[in-house]
Amino acid sequence: MNPEAGNPESANREPRTAKRESVRIRQRVIDAMIDHARRDAPLECCGLLAARDGIIDEPIPARNLEASPVVFLIDPRDHFAALKRARTEGREIVGAYHSHPRSPAIPSATDLAEAHYEEFLYVIVSLATDLPDVRAHGLVSGLGFEELGFEIVD
Repeated sequence: MNPEAGNPESANREPRTAKRESVRIRQRVIDAMIDHARRDAPLECCGLLAARDGIIDEPIPARNLEASPVVFLIDPRDHFAALKRARTEGREIVGAYHSHPRSPAIPSATDLAEAHYEEFLYVIVSLATDLPDVRAHGLVSGLGFEELGFEIVD
């Protein structure tokens, strides 16, 4: 999933090493990701995150081609449809989300191995406890994931 495919400027960016403090997101997006995770449980759900003006304002559910409780693969058709739709609506795809039906909202070794884009946001919805836990993570070159806070914007 390269959100910047075809963007020549992305090749010239320095690796992100400074900690990004928080992610601006609408509460309804968090609620929708939790609902999606609950609907797809006990399998992992997955989707993309669209933003306008630096605020994540829409989750775009996608099919998990793995249909697994421990791994996900966003259907490429859903990915390209989301990219096209976001462009036509003046948005950008800034991240992806998936669920951990039985484990914490902490990236797994598989999540780290599959993450390649430092400008991308990685959100995990955990259903491992009675109250869902939603956490955002950014990838830092050579360091792995850093947890980011949410700034709820409504």
